[in-house]
Amino acid sequence: MRDNRDDPFGDIFEEIERMMSEMTGAATGAAAPGDAGFGDETHVSVYEEGETVRVVADLPGIDKGGIDLQCDGSTLTITAEGEHRRFDERVRLPTRVDEHSATATFNNGVLEVRLDALEPSADIDVE
Repeated sequence: MRDNRDDPFGDIFEEIERMMSEMTGAATGAAAPGDAGFGDETHVSVYEEGETVRVVADLPGIDKGGIDLQCDGSTLTITAEGEHRRFDERVRLPTRVDEHSATATFNNGVLEVRLDALEPSADIDVE
């Protein structure tokens, strides 16, 4: 425990610690670093590349058979479980996608999922 009485930056450090706890899931009850979850070892990136959405996730310590993917057209859910780790992530996609077009590869702990983006909804004229 830090004594902030003489530290003019104490409030700043407390805010940084609070934000880091939220980012790693400690504030929401998710696994903290060193627990069964991934904590700060994971990274998920989403790329919109023309008519394709690409999601790349680092999943250290996971085997291909421990990965489950679900997509509803707007959210990709990644569940991965290894011998010592569990990872659950809901990734909001930047555009609606055709979930039936999904392809996924897993190589050296890196998951890559590609999905075809859907065209925006058509305008409907009211007569």
